[in-house]
Formats: sequence, C-alpha cells, structure tokens
Amino acid sequence: MRTPDATDVEDIARVHVEGWRETYAGQLPDSSFDADALARRRQMWTSILTSPPRSTRRVAVATSNGHIVGLALADEPRDAADRAAGVTQQLYALYLLSAHHGSGLGQRMLDAVIDDGPALLWVAKDNPRAQSFYRRNGFTLDGTEIIDDDVPTFVECRMVRS
Repeated sequence: MRTPDATDVEDIARVHVEGWRETYAGQLPDSSFDADALARRRQMWTSILTSPPRSTRRVAVATSNGHIVGLALADEPRDAADRAAGVTQQLYALYLLSAHHGSGLGQRMLDAVIDDGPALLWVAKDNPRAQSFYRRNGFTLDGTEIIDDDVPTFVECRMVRS
C-alpha cells in the first residue's frame, strides 16, 4: 500500500479501466473499457496526481509483486447538502483487480483513504459484493438512487456512514 505519484498515472489508469471491465462488463457499454476510456482515465489521474495537494484528498494504490493492482480515491463530498449534513468525506473510487479479491488489500485501501468518521459513497445497484464489503465497514443504503442518463439500466445507490 502506498501513495501514488505522477509516474504511476499509466498503471493506475490501466487498473481503473480493467477494474471497471471486471466489475461492470454487461452493465455498461464496451466503450467504457476501450482505448478512449483509457485515455480519459489517464487524463483524470494526471490531473489528480499533478494538481496541488489538498488536505481533504487521499489517494492510495495497492501493489502486489511491485505492480499496481488496486486504487482508492476519497475527498470531501461535492454536494453541499452532504457537507451540510456533516459528511466530511466521500469515497469516489475503490477498485481492486479481481485476482486480488479477498486478499485484504481492498480493506487496506479503504482504511488508507477514509477515517472512521461520517462518509458516503455511490455503488452500483447490481454489485452485491461491493455493497457487502461496504456494509461490513458501517455503510448502509439510504434509499437514494441515480440512473445514468446514457445507460438507463445502470443504477447507482448511495451508502452512508454516520
């Protein structure tokens, strides 16, 4: 487990897209996992890892045999209502390549990017494994859902921890 830097962009982008493929194949269109998706993730991670540090942003990568196999990103919530309700941290991404599921790396990444305080995250409705993992970490579904405008069959559910 470590904090990444700009030299890790390519590997993080690759793991992010592969994590999406493993998690959402059949739920999202194939364009979510193609070369353009990889380019978008490179751009996203370049921006994150080269922008001035913020005390609220936490990024961690999991490694195995010297290779990045997972990533996690948390920051303050974007939504003012969430911040007003006392939620100070939001998990924006946590992906671990499936070959490493059950290894404890997912838990270590979560612990590296959020503390035990109030937090929220969005999880695919059709991702019971992730929902179970987050429930073990004190998160509960609060009934709030959003539907992707481009993929109306893809529903995300909000989970919160007080």
